[in-house]
Formats: sequence, structure tokens, C-alpha cells
Amino acid sequence: MTREERRAILGDAVIAYIHELVAKAPEPTDELVEELRRIMTNPAGEAPALRPAEDIRPAARAA
Repeated sequence: MTREERRAILGDAVIAYIHELVAKAPEPTDELVEELRRIMTNPAGEAPALRPAEDIRPAARAA
């Protein structure tokens, strides 16, 4: 969505209100910045190890 599209949907008053709220927000701590940096550089975490699929067919359970 472009800036112009957002402005058309939200309107100038809402955008000004959002800017006011953002200006009032405190600066993040160094710890928070570091935690977010780790999340953003590896958002999915490590890939889980591959393992065989469980056989869920009824005949396999009865055997």
C-alpha cells in the first residue's frame, strides 16, 4: 500500500494522531533492541530436525 493509499483510507486527522502517539513513545532499551534484532535476523528460529512421519492409517494402528 502506498503512502497516498493509506492517507486516502485513514485521513489526515488519523495520521496526525498516530504521529502524536509515536512521538510520545519512549525510546526502546538496549536489551529490547538486541532481542528484536535476534528475532528479525532469524524470525523462524532454527529449522526443526527432520523425522519420519507417523503412520496414522487405522490398519497400521491395528497391526
